[in-house]
Amino acid sequence: MTTADTTVFTRTDEALGTFSLRPVDPLADTGLLHRWVTHPKSAFYLLQEATLPDVEREFMSIAASPHHDAFLGLHQGEPAFLAERYDPRYVELAGLYPHRPGDIGMHFLCAPTEQPVHGFTRAVITTVMAMLFSDAETRRVVVEPDVRNTAVHALNEAVGFRIDSTLTKPEKEALLSFCTREQFRTATGETPA
Repeated sequence: MTTADTTVFTRTDEALGTFSLRPVDPLADTGLLHRWVTHPKSAFYLLQEATLPDVEREFMSIAASPHHDAFLGLHQGEPAFLAERYDPRYVELAGLYPHRPGDIGMHFLCAPTEQPVHGFTRAVITTVMAMLFSDAETRRVVVEPDVRNTAVHALNEAVGFRIDSTLTKPEKEALLSFCTREQFRTATGETPA
């Protein structure tokens, strides 16, 4: 069985259908991911200038890490988004905030499209959050989006995130935000398995 055949999570959205996630295959998915992360609409993903080998190295490094995972998201079976899960004790936020047991970090990126679908990005973040909370050990999801990324701040709030503070990171000023399982359930009505 190949990575492309390994679905790790599936969620059905009432309006938009089936969303699923599988591990990124760093070799097979590099071309697709390179197009996504270097697109002008993906500026906040911070890989705008990345070459194809840079993207391959980035996802090979993630695949090799015991503290970081990348998932290709599918909508109705077609590649449509990227999600990353990381342990903030070791990746992205190491030493920058008071970590709690059960904290998990998250990034997501919807594939750039010329034909946006109403509610799609919200369905994606809801799916990613449901996947994270499907792990009984996850108590709180942690994010650190760029302070200028107002679109993602609104999405984060819609799924239950609350802003804690502003953090200065080497690559950006970030809004440290948290979402507990209960905040997610209250905001979305989703009950993670």
